[in-house]
Amino acid sequence: MGKNLLIAQSGGPSSAINAALSGILMEAAKSPEIDKVYGGIHGIYGVISHQIADLTNQIRTAEEFKLLETTPGMALGSCRFKLPPLEKDTKVYEKLVEIFHSYNIGYFLYMGGSNSMDTVWKLSRYLKDKNEDIRVLGVPKSVDNDLSGTDHTPGFGSAAKFIATSMEEIIRDSEAYPINSVTIVEVMGKESGWLTAASILPHHFGENAPHLVYLPEVPFSMGQFINDVQEAMKKERAVVVAVSEGLKFSDGSYVAQSREDENGYTSVGQVLERALVSTIGGKIRSIVLNVLQRCSGHLLSAADVIESRRIGTFAVRNVLNGETGKVLVFNRVSNSPYLINVETVPVEQVLSAGVKGFPLEWISPENNDLTQEALNYLLPLINGEVEYSCKAGMPVHFRFDLTPCQPPKTEP
Repeated sequence: MGKNLLIAQSGGPSSAINAALSGILMEAAKSPEIDKVYGGIHGIYGVISHQIADLTNQIRTAEEFKLLETTPGMALGSCRFKLPPLEKDTKVYEKLVEIFHSYNIGYFLYMGGSNSMDTVWKLSRYLKDKNEDIRVLGVPKSVDNDLSGTDHTPGFGSAAKFIATSMEEIIRDSEAYPINSVTIVEVMGKESGWLTAASILPHHFGENAPHLVYLPEVPFSMGQFINDVQEAMKKERAVVVAVSEGLKFSDGSYVAQSREDENGYTSVGQVLERALVSTIGGKIRSIVLNVLQRCSGHLLSAADVIESRRIGTFAVRNVLNGETGKVLVFNRVSNSPYLINVETVPVEQVLSAGVKGFPLEWISPENNDLTQEALNYLLPLINGEVEYSCKAGMPVHFRFDLTPCQPPKTEP
């Protein structure tokens, strides 16, 4: 009798994490070492709460796998929950081991970003210290693309494609009227500017817009921003600006918090819009793309879906080969032709490196534009289109039966 595999998802949703889940389920179904496949409902928090569903045989056909791969969000549900430090509290770890034993779990794959990899690190350390033969691997996911140790993360390519496409459409809208205007587009990215960088992809196709781009990796100056916009308006009737939600002043404070609303927060786009209205005037507006960037199933990158499925497949193979306490990563071999390898690295190596910021050398000296190297990096990640199922004109999404199940009965 084989061991069972447990999968859980964590962190912010994306448009490709379910493609990685599809790859895991495909590979697990043909692996004789795996008896049953379980899913933790709402991440590690659900596992601790005995919220575990039996996924075995819930998905069988190629059509069902494709439907899962084109369904955005988290098919197993998510959470934002960090395990306590091992040095302070081991009760939750003891409970997890008890739960793993009751479901005969031999392999645990945790999908998510840096907080999820923190769980992989802590749990794998505890299991090793207790001589438990339960292997734990991290399967990366982050639309922010800020996980260190990997060239890029599953989910980023599709989010980048949505941002680039939205930017093109905003450009068309902004130039429709014969009046001067400024449109500020706020993009996700609290600590890193990877997603905002994707806004420059229209440049590859001859667009001048966005005319200005600001990332959180360099200090933001309100005075310089206003001057940049004024200079751009001398050349362009409709100026389009892309900004990261995480822009900071030189003192480290967030631009978005420089003019707080009654709830203590406002968007960076609104702050910049107000600054321009009070100094330049005219038609000025801000647009916040918000969660649409990470839940857009109709603008998937084929490269992203294929790679996500692939990394899920490799996760099963690697955990069956005895690896634990590691995370799957992409290593880019070349841009042209675009080639990547799937590898594993120790999860503590990824965590110790901290947040992966956007390369400073890819930002212009004026801190308001990006270089050709940035385009070369981004273009392969958004390549290819994905067909998705529709009914009555609307996309069809896949749903598991996530009814919690009891542990299997053991022989007396």
